[in-house]
Amino acid sequence: MISYSGLFNKLKEKGLNKTSLVTQAGVSSRTVAKIGRGEKIADHVLDRIASFLDCPVSELYSVISDNVLLQTLRDEKSIRMSGGLYHELQVRMTYNSNHIEGSKLSEDQTRLIFETNTIDVGDGIPVDDIIETVNHFRCIDYVIDVAEEPLTEEIVKELHRILKQSTKDSTLSWFAVGGYKKRANVVGGRETARPKDVPARMEALLSEYEKLDAVTINDIIRFHYDFERIHPFQDGNGRVGRLVALKECLRFGIVPFIIEDSKKAFYYRGLAEWENEKGWLTDTCLDGQDTFRRLMSIFDIQE
Repeated sequence: MISYSGLFNKLKEKGLNKTSLVTQAGVSSRTVAKIGRGEKIADHVLDRIASFLDCPVSELYSVISDNVLLQTLRDEKSIRMSGGLYHELQVRMTYNSNHIEGSKLSEDQTRLIFETNTIDVGDGIPVDDIIETVNHFRCIDYVIDVAEEPLTEEIVKELHRILKQSTKDSTLSWFAVGGYKKRANVVGGRETARPKDVPARMEALLSEYEKLDAVTINDIIRFHYDFERIHPFQDGNGRVGRLVALKECLRFGIVPFIIEDSKKAFYYRGLAEWENEKGWLTDTCLDGQDTFRRLMSIFDIQE
C-alpha cells in the first residue's frame, strides 16, 4: 500500500487539486485514479509530478507495510522521533555492533552522538570510531528503507560503502570501500574466501538464499554464518553481516536480534564452531531476539 499524503499536502500548499495533475502536469486520469487508490505508479510519472510540484520524489509518497514492527520504524524514522523504538534500535544496535568489533565508544557516547550530533570525546577515542558510529546510524536507516526488497549484492555492497565512507580505510586505494576485498584476510586464525573467489561465492550464497520458499530465523542465522565465513570485504564484515540479518528479519516479519557486546565471546564461539555445533550460534542469536523482544515490549509493539 502506498500513501500519497505528501503529494496531496504539496497540492494543497500550492492551491491545487488532483485535477491539476491532469490539466497542468499532463498526468493521465487513470494514473490519478491509481493515486487515489494508493497504488504504485511509474517512476517517470513520479519524476514528472515532483518536477511540477518542485519537490523531491521522496516527499510525494511513503510505503505502508503490513509489518507492524517495520512500519513503526519507518514512521518514527520519517520524523526522527525521539525516545521511541527507532531511537533505541539505532543507539543499542550501533553501540553493540561497533563495540564487538573493537570500538572504544561507550553506549552513553553513542547515544550522545545520535541525539545531539556531538560527543564528549574523553581520552584516546579514534576518529574512525566516531565516523563509523554515524555511518552505522545511516546504515540502519538504509536497512529500514530497503527492508522489503529482495537481498542483492548491490544492497550488501551499499551497506559496506555507507559504513566505511570517510574513514581512514576509504583513503586506501586497495581497500575497495563498497566493493569486495582485494587482499586475502584471516579471521580468528581461519582462512576466509580468497579475493578471486568472493564474487562467485557471494552470487551463489544469495541465489540459494533467495530460492527459499519460507525464510525462518534459522535460515537467517545460517546465512549470517555463511556470509561471515566468506568474509567478502576487507573490513566491516561483522557489522555488515548483522545489518543484513536485521534487514532480512524485518523483510520476513521475524523479530530481529541484537548481539550484545557482553555476549561477544559466545557469538564468536558460535561462528567458529558452527560446523561442529550449530546450536551455539543459534542460541546466541535467539538470546539476541529476546533482547529485541524486551525492547519491543517497552513500546507495546506485538510480534
